[in-house]
Amino acid sequence: MNIDIPEGKDPIGYVWGEMVPGIGVAASNLSLAVYSHTTLGLREFEAARLRIAQINGCVFCLDWRTERDGVKVEEEFADAVTEWRTTDAFDDRTRLAAEYAERYALDHHGIDDEFWKRMAEHYSQKEIVELSMSIGSWLAFGRLNHVLGIDTVCVLPKF
Repeated sequence: MNIDIPEGKDPIGYVWGEMVPGIGVAASNLSLAVYSHTTLGLREFEAARLRIAQINGCVFCLDWRTERDGVKVEEEFADAVTEWRTTDAFDDRTRLAAEYAERYALDHHGIDDEFWKRMAEHYSQKEIVELSMSIGSWLAFGRLNHVLGIDTVCVLPKF
């Protein structure tokens, strides 16, 4: 870890809750809201989330699989996310979610009109905003945990 954690303290609770309670608690609430209030389908949600996890290198995020009503994506899904351009495991919405996550994280200045046209063909404006906020949350908080070296001890509370 790159942050000193007092003995006996939970690293995530300490960093997010005790060190910076005015910021950490609010950030935690945003992170939880992304999971609790999403209207996106599980596959597109996970495609974007996993693509950000792959880019960030966040150990916890790479291992995590979102569950809804007892359902998770198939075991091979993470490999398909890596190969989002060519996989036949994705429909257009899922492929676009992975592409958007990658472009958002690595080349947000290169997101062009052609891309937005394709997004508008498959996502409502509300869904685009929701996906954008979700990607922003995963990018920021997964990267934060990885950079601070606490991604190996991260846990997501049950909703």
